[in-house]
Amino acid sequence: MAIISLQQYRLIEIVGVDAEKYLQGQLTCDVTKLAVGESTMTAHCDPKGKMTSVFRLIRVANDQFYTVIHHSLLPIGLDQLKKYAVFSKVTFTELNFPLVGLIDEESEFSAQIGVKFANRCILINPESAVQFNADSTQWDLADIQQGYPILTHKTQGEFIPQALNLQVIEQAISFQKGCYIGQETVARAKYRGTNKRAMFAFNAETDLTPELGSSIEMQLESGWRATGTILSAVNFSHVLWLQVVLSNDITPEQVFRLPDSDVSLQLQALPYEL
Repeated sequence: MAIISLQQYRLIEIVGVDAEKYLQGQLTCDVTKLAVGESTMTAHCDPKGKMTSVFRLIRVANDQFYTVIHHSLLPIGLDQLKKYAVFSKVTFTELNFPLVGLIDEESEFSAQIGVKFANRCILINPESAVQFNADSTQWDLADIQQGYPILTHKTQGEFIPQALNLQVIEQAISFQKGCYIGQETVARAKYRGTNKRAMFAFNAETDLTPELGSSIEMQLESGWRATGTILSAVNFSHVLWLQVVLSNDITPEQVFRLPDSDVSLQLQALPYEL
């Protein structure tokens, strides 16, 4: 079992009698259907439907929620999420609680207390001391391999939720709930087919790690052309793993590489169908 300090994430508490109602009008998921103890990936968008944050929403009690959010999305992501909270009985507080990630290929954590998904678990403020045996890179690697998008400040405000595959991840987007910020754009992308992008995973044997927000290259008959946006990048044991937002009509036969290099990128299967 890998035991990891999730130093790249922050914990935000959202509490108050209006907490559910407020979040329902802000987030892409259906907050009313999230039971106590359950969690889901979700997104917060601007009025144009572009995401200012992606995070795991956890229902702690009827009027209490936690968000586990990447530190680089703060403060913009939090400021946008609580922008209209002055009109509701809800408060937002950043908690200085340790977050511990567990990865176990053989277990579903039946004996653990925490937020569970896939073969992983997030422990929030564990009561006893924890001995870590892996670093945060391994957690990010699991996200990439399992198709969970890692949004950072480098691409904050650039993509609609479907460009990061959130329509097929847990209950991240509800198309049946009422209005929320950016809802018109998200609905139009589904029902009118206006979204032309998706998130793909690649790997390559190299020690290089490209800059987030930069492009990769696609081979054409006339040479190579820059394409896509690198969402996240992890180099683990001399293997580079990337999340790249590309045109959603790419084929397995297309050839990609890191720009101006001989590093060939191999398209990896995701555990869900787009």
